[in-house]
Amino acid sequence: MRVLIADDEAPARERLRQLLAAHPKFEIVAEAENGAQAMELAASTNPDLLILDIRMPGGSGLDVAACLPSPRPAIIFCTAFDQYAVDAFELNAADYLLKPVSRARLAQALDRVCGRPAGGAEAGLNRAVRGQPECLSRFLVRSGSHYIVVPAARAAYFDSVDGLTRLVTDGGQSYWVDPPLQELEARIDSRQFFRVSRSAIVSLAAVAELRPFPGGAAEVVLKGGAKLEVSRRRFRDLVSILEKS
Repeated sequence: MRVLIADDEAPARERLRQLLAAHPKFEIVAEAENGAQAMELAASTNPDLLILDIRMPGGSGLDVAACLPSPRPAIIFCTAFDQYAVDAFELNAADYLLKPVSRARLAQALDRVCGRPAGGAEAGLNRAVRGQPECLSRFLVRSGSHYIVVPAARAAYFDSVDGLTRLVTDGGQSYWVDPPLQELEARIDSRQFFRVSRSAIVSLAAVAELRPFPGGAAEVVLKGGAKLEVSRRRFRDLVSILEKS
């Protein structure tokens, strides 16, 4: 199995390398020093297993898991903090290891990964991502042949183009993201974003003007100049949210 290790502490990564050397079925294909790098490497190397630290700069372990495109790999969380255990198992993680990691505990965790039914991690992650109170604070997007991370504060809107999801930043740059719009809506902060139609989600902070049309529909004008249709049934909700913000 192909393994990606993500931990901001070099000694912790070295410890995992040493322990994994005793398990020839597991091959380390990449190592990340922060959450953003982990997301990019996970997308480019397609590992079967992620061993993730919980607290990392550039994105938490939850951010990494939530940004991964399907099919998602199995996940073992490895951290010095025990207060995240409940969240980890709600995410259907294969195991939750406390540092310093022992040989016996890692071996047990790897056995659990090997014994999990196909699709188990995927289904669990989908359920957890939909129900997680912590929303995405950044997005993994495609830029040419590689991936970059865009902070949520820079996202002006998302729309669906020929079945693909596009993120447009406050500076007008366009990127493709993996989750479909329906799945993305479940992951983002409803206090920050609003779905204006079946094909678009806007950042409330980016709204500059709202233009009602006869019949109940409307058009929202964003600060960058983009104009998006607002459906009739969503118009009143958008007005109410903007009045309160």
